[in-house]
Amino acid sequence: MDMSMSSRVPDWLTPLAWCWIAVSLLSAALIAVRVLRGRGTGSPAADLVWVSTALYLGPFAVALHHRHGARAPGAADVNDPSPTLVAGLPGGAASALAHLVGVPLVVASGLTIAGIDLWPMILVIGVVAVLLLTAYARVAGREHGAVPSLGRALGLAAATVLAFDVGMGGWMLLLHYSSFMPAATTGAFWFLMQLGIVLGLATAVPLVRRLAGRPVSPEPRPA
Repeated sequence: MDMSMSSRVPDWLTPLAWCWIAVSLLSAALIAVRVLRGRGTGSPAADLVWVSTALYLGPFAVALHHRHGARAPGAADVNDPSPTLVAGLPGGAASALAHLVGVPLVVASGLTIAGIDLWPMILVIGVVAVLLLTAYARVAGREHGAVPSLGRALGLAAATVLAFDVGMGGWMLLLHYSSFMPAATTGAFWFLMQLGIVLGLATAVPLVRRLAGRPVSPEPRPA
């Protein structure tokens, strides 16, 4: 079912959405250029997080990168000095990339649950985000000399995505059931999803802060 049915989305949101999307893409390109010029973390995975962050935070990501861009955000390291907000950016990046994969997949496949595509969209985005965040935790841990076990990395990723879904998933449900959800093929939809990722980042901050203080048990090395 088309999520835009009986939509109450105002017309002015479309030009605003496309302007912000354009600014976000330019911001991502700017961070990518900064990284290529040697102003990154030295970690391809962490640099990808910074570039992906601009896909929803736009110029605010550029400002954060200017201040903290030499740090690997959210690395699974108790000694990581990055602020809580920056430490939560891998979750936001995973969500942003998961949207780019999950939304077109659900739309193209025609998947629905109870007659609407919102539920499979939330589920697919969540699964992709968990996989991406698990991979990032393992890569970041390897770079810090303390690789979390696959089970621990997967569990922490799942917990983080669930915390994000309080804001992100709640936002999607609110838009859908209040008839403010545009079609997934419109710029307004992607703009509203960007806002949802910001809300998800906000709801995940308490968990990120709690996990940041926990030491990481490295994965046992084979004898």
